[in-house]
Amino acid sequence: MNSPLGTVIIYARDMKKTAAFYSNHFGFKTAGEVIEGLIELQPTNGGSGILIHQAAKSVKLGQVGVKLSFHVLDVRAFVAAAAEKGLKFGAVHEANGYQFANAKDPDKNSVSISSRAFRSRHFSLNKSLHSQGDPAKPALGFKERQQAPSKPPV
Repeated sequence: MNSPLGTVIIYARDMKKTAAFYSNHFGFKTAGEVIEGLIELQPTNGGSGILIHQAAKSVKLGQVGVKLSFHVLDVRAFVAAAAEKGLKFGAVHEANGYQFANAKDPDKNSVSISSRAFRSRHFSLNKSLHSQGDPAKPALGFKERQQAPSKPPV
């Protein structure tokens, strides 16, 4: 069965504030109105939509095992532009031919931006075949990658 992801539901204490966050920082369109208990946000250039749902008082926000990751071509430029609009990202990380950075939404949910979707196909194929780009070395497994010393950013 082929079922593409269509909507992400985010639980929020202040629905309007959270809707404004995703609209202002990630370009989603919204009327900002609560209809049927939800605020709907539509992507402007493809991808999944977002529904903002009122969180019950018993829900502990910011502790969920889900992170929203937004595709951006230039992570450092996005981080700089977001900072001008009041959104602070953490350090920009380098990983296997792409960059990413993390932040939190108003309800402490994790969000990230990543250029992974735009890395070259050649790089990702080469890295899957060889460890650290050295054809003489076999690819590292997950456990070995976790234990391998990381290279400083270039």
